[in-house]
Amino acid sequence: MAASMEYIVRRVDLFEFCKRCMLKVGVPIDHAISLAEVVADADCRGHYSHGLNRLRFYMNSYQFLNQKEHQGPIVVKETEATALVDGNNMLGPVVGRFCMNLAMRKAKTTGVGMVSAYRSNHFGIAAHYSMMAMNEGLIGIALCNATPTVVPTRAKQSVFGTNPISVAAPANNADSFVLDMATSTVAVGKVELKHRLGERIPEGWAVDDDGKATTDTDSVLKTRKLTPLGGMEQTSGYKGYGLAMMVEMFSSVLSGSNTSPDVRHPNSQQESNLGQCFMAVDPRAFAPGFEDRMSQLIGHCRGLQPADGKTEVLIAGDPERNHTAMCDRRGGIPYHENQIHFADDIAQEYGVEPMKRSEGSAPQDKIH
Repeated sequence: MAASMEYIVRRVDLFEFCKRCMLKVGVPIDHAISLAEVVADADCRGHYSHGLNRLRFYMNSYQFLNQKEHQGPIVVKETEATALVDGNNMLGPVVGRFCMNLAMRKAKTTGVGMVSAYRSNHFGIAAHYSMMAMNEGLIGIALCNATPTVVPTRAKQSVFGTNPISVAAPANNADSFVLDMATSTVAVGKVELKHRLGERIPEGWAVDDDGKATTDTDSVLKTRKLTPLGGMEQTSGYKGYGLAMMVEMFSSVLSGSNTSPDVRHPNSQQESNLGQCFMAVDPRAFAPGFEDRMSQLIGHCRGLQPADGKTEVLIAGDPERNHTAMCDRRGGIPYHENQIHFADDIAQEYGVEPMKRSEGSAPQDKIH
């Protein structure tokens, strides 16, 4: 069997291609830039499921969003430290950047800023927004609800989305802690990968229609009944269930958006009305020396003796940092040829200039 081809795409070329595609379907240029930045961030950090892979979804869904060029998210209510925002059914990255910028402005004045949004849409990787605050010397937090795919402990029906949590905090010398996680045991994309490989999924990833653990990928892809983080009740899945509801509380219940059971399927033509929450905290409002202590804790964890067979102890954000460094070494983001074909198909369908790329060397790093 012939080895698959690998291509290298510079971040700027991915960004420009995504921007061209979004402009082609009528997206205002500042909104197209916001979305292209999120896509480029995702693939640079190694989260391929939320980068280029999502481009067609964003293009197709735009026709059902608010297309009034000179409108944007609206502040409905606010105090010195808080705000409620109507996302105005705009692209998720547009709403997300607006809300986090607002939260950061408040945090720099009061020490803490918290913005809750409704009528938003899929905003890409949550870390994009928490890191916006981190890059300003703040602690950033981003939460979002989603289409129901996760079954609460002891239940049979999907209620919650993967409901991500991201927290990012700065340390010394451009180091950082960046947590970006779903509150489900696994993403649907990993089940799809197992299916393509003809493999069964591990027990604990999903349940059947009776709420019992299943390893059958065919049934899981039909029913989309994933377990909360932790798996079944015996392995503390109720903790992930609690985290999912916590995200729901901050993102949808607080904002008045749809809760996950009422969020539309991504392919539906109805308004998503997703709920999101963005927080920024200024460490300078608390004990001095935050970044010093953060660096000390990070260094302590990384310096632990690795378990047998492991090369190093990592902290949250290290795998993404390593992937970004790998992209820098190779001059761009490595893509499997099928991902390039996907981009070329979009370019041909919409009549836009194809994404620039170069042939990569024999793959040295794993592409997700």
